[in-house]
Amino acid sequence: MSERILRLDIAGKPVEWLSWQDAACLYARGLVTWTLGDVIYEIQGGISRCTGLRSEMQLHSIIACNGRINPHPRSRPPLTNRALFRRDQNICLYCGGHFHDHELTRDHIVPTSRGGRDHWLNVVAACRRCNQHKGNRLLEESSLELLALPFVPNMAEYLALINSHRIRGDQMAFLRGQFSRHSTGRLEAPAAALVV
Repeated sequence: MSERILRLDIAGKPVEWLSWQDAACLYARGLVTWTLGDVIYEIQGGISRCTGLRSEMQLHSIIACNGRINPHPRSRPPLTNRALFRRDQNICLYCGGHFHDHELTRDHIVPTSRGGRDHWLNVVAACRRCNQHKGNRLLEESSLELLALPFVPNMAEYLALINSHRIRGDQMAFLRGQFSRHSTGRLEAPAAALVV
């Protein structure tokens, strides 16, 4: 069992990916208020002494949990190399080559040594060769140009990025409905990666 369950807040905003065990705990505690998508796990518990019946639980691919809505939701998802490389589709945004994760680096458009910060709008995926060629220079000081503009993914986009190879079709359809216009077309998961 390796499929993840998408957890939403009560308002339907994506929050995180859960293991089936964590989702089962939320179901058992009565915190799941509504569900979407298919039943992806059917788990059985123990046998009741009183009834002699075995308890069963069906876990859906998307669950919304009760609780207060966070009045100050995270405005930016955490910046990780994995999410960054997925945002940029494992393409070096300088030369346009397609690379594996271990062949890519995080390049700061404005280098940190020159006042640049480590945030989504100042970083792109770059192959080692282009990153070394750019070095400590600004774009206008090098012969490199950006092939696409960086953007900050919203939470739905971030969750699609960090779990891109294990997203079910119903989960991706839900997340895609919340993608921003900046990411449309750049975050589409390959059809082979979707679990149906």
